[in-house]
Amino acid sequence: MPSRRALLSGLVLTTLLAGAGPAVFAAPETADARPPIASFFEHSTFGRVALSPSGKYLAVRSSAVKRHDFLVVIELASSKATVVAAFDDADIDDFQWVNDERLLFDLSDKQTGQGDTRYGPGLYAVNRDGERLDQLVTRYGVQSSRAELLGKIPQQPWNTFMMSQRPRKDDFTYVTQPVWSGEDLRFVNLIRLNTRTGAARQMPRPDGAVRQWWLDHGGEPRLAASSKDGTTTLHYLDPATSAWRTLTSFATYGVSANPISPVGFGPDGTLYVRAHNGRDTKGLYTFDLKAGKVNPEPVLVTKGYDFDGRLVVTKDKVLGVRFTTDADSIEWFEPGMKTVQDKLDKLLPATMNLISVPYNADSPWVLVSSYSDAVPMNYNLYNTETGQINKIGSSRPSINPAQMGRQQMVRYKARDGLEIPALLTLPRKAGKNLPMVVLVHGGPWVDGASWGWNPHSQFLASRGYAVLEPSFRGTTGLGSAHYRASFKQWGLAMQNDIADGTRWAIAQGYADPKRICIAGASYGGYATLMGLVNDPDLFKCGVDWVGVTDINLMYANNWLRSSDMDSDWKQYGMPELIGDQVKDAAQLKATSPIENAARITQPLLLAYGGVDRRVPLYHGQKFYDAVTRTNKNVQWIEYPEEGHGWHLPKNSIDFWGKVEAFLDKNIGPEAGK
Repeated sequence: MPSRRALLSGLVLTTLLAGAGPAVFAAPETADARPPIASFFEHSTFGRVALSPSGKYLAVRSSAVKRHDFLVVIELASSKATVVAAFDDADIDDFQWVNDERLLFDLSDKQTGQGDTRYGPGLYAVNRDGERLDQLVTRYGVQSSRAELLGKIPQQPWNTFMMSQRPRKDDFTYVTQPVWSGEDLRFVNLIRLNTRTGAARQMPRPDGAVRQWWLDHGGEPRLAASSKDGTTTLHYLDPATSAWRTLTSFATYGVSANPISPVGFGPDGTLYVRAHNGRDTKGLYTFDLKAGKVNPEPVLVTKGYDFDGRLVVTKDKVLGVRFTTDADSIEWFEPGMKTVQDKLDKLLPATMNLISVPYNADSPWVLVSSYSDAVPMNYNLYNTETGQINKIGSSRPSINPAQMGRQQMVRYKARDGLEIPALLTLPRKAGKNLPMVVLVHGGPWVDGASWGWNPHSQFLASRGYAVLEPSFRGTTGLGSAHYRASFKQWGLAMQNDIADGTRWAIAQGYADPKRICIAGASYGGYATLMGLVNDPDLFKCGVDWVGVTDINLMYANNWLRSSDMDSDWKQYGMPELIGDQVKDAAQLKATSPIENAARITQPLLLAYGGVDRRVPLYHGQKFYDAVTRTNKNVQWIEYPEEGHGWHLPKNSIDFWGKVEAFLDKNIGPEAGK
């Protein structure tokens, strides 16, 4: 139930804005001290920040000692802050402005393990002054009595979720309602919902199993994507006919001749998409809705990288795009915004500064999110007319940048000539021939590490370790050739890329060849185990958390071994990208950590979640049984309430404390003692 806002009113303003201007970070320790583990892995004390459409108000998700996260709205002209929503049994999670008067938000519980949570975040709307707090969606597991519901607005079922959208002039919003059959998503309904009355209307779907929706610049449904038999189809709701028509179709998995990904609509109705359009990397293009094809000239090409970003828009103009290459940045199309960016970068020269502009663009205030490799994300308000900067807060105020490592993007050649980007983090006072951790990302078909503060790499660097994070083949965002080179290469060329990067770091003098450990989660855990199998001369130890231990187990469909991956992926994606159980049976056996467990003789730390639905606990248990038959130097950690990764800070702190001790013993200060 919501708590009284008065309980928190005294906690907010002196630390949030304007004249008080809190420090971006606190630095009680000396630069030579080891910062405490908790400073890296406690939940962030300061969360999301968003300007209202007019730019007159600022919404902030914040927290206080022994309190759940609460939602604050600050009137910028007066610096008056109001706690508009706070709960005794839940944290405010995501939120957005519906319009300048009303906000939408859902809930989470940061102190409850994933095994004890049945996901249904609810949905609420509240006025910016804290009045008219209305529940729009039932929270899963928290049922209202008939008496509680009397006189209240109707509520949608628990499987109703907020979707990202631009502000509106009215009180409506769109929400999604996914419909499941076991682990398989059948389709997603789109609901038009009044945030004051609760009145709801389901929007008509195009033919097919719709999985995703996009709204146009005016906030109305305009695109939908359906999926069937390994094919994705994009549908367009033509405003001239009010009827759905097919724009294009392409293969959902693997390689397709003409895949496109919608990015968003401009104020004039222009559709912006990501597409190859004959290039190896994806660029930002406009799409000809009448002809049903991508226009030939790109809006933006990010050399060496696929475009990955979103439009920066106001109610009447596309100002630029925010995107990620080796770091997050903004390309401004509007000359005035380029000038603002230049002035701001001179005022904040030590950080990358990302500007968010009010939707109505009538206010001089813009929101600035700033970061660097050593500085976690912090937030400021900048007045474009006066040049005034007001500090709002830091996502991790206990982090002292003087204790953090420095990062650089590097590139090396794999043994077959493919260029592999990697992120190298070195301790602040780095010398040569350091002990090194090769940190392998999960996925594996996800974007790799980008430049900026990261708790895992910075924690390891603070303990004196160099950290190498390779974007091995298959890492997305690096073009079609880099992606295709990963097909059916688990444990093979993908693994070689990691080993080749490690040898490159040795040759460059960064890493001591006798003190290197490999570590990773999920696919990274699989690569850790296969690294110990394939390159025992290179990796002296391994840390695998929630890692895959056998590809055939990923196909399993009994209650003990089955994951939450849907049947479409298992039928069409896995056979092409990872390996077919029949045609590639010999390869899947040869690249199975379980089948090769006897070859692993190095010290090993294994950690798994008891309720993991992506890589079920059975993966870890079966591998542990196999490897400990011949290797007694294996440490097992199990967190019964955790899923695919650690949600509770106490478990993250415990795990990384054990990792620290394990590394120190095997490649750090205690090695050889």
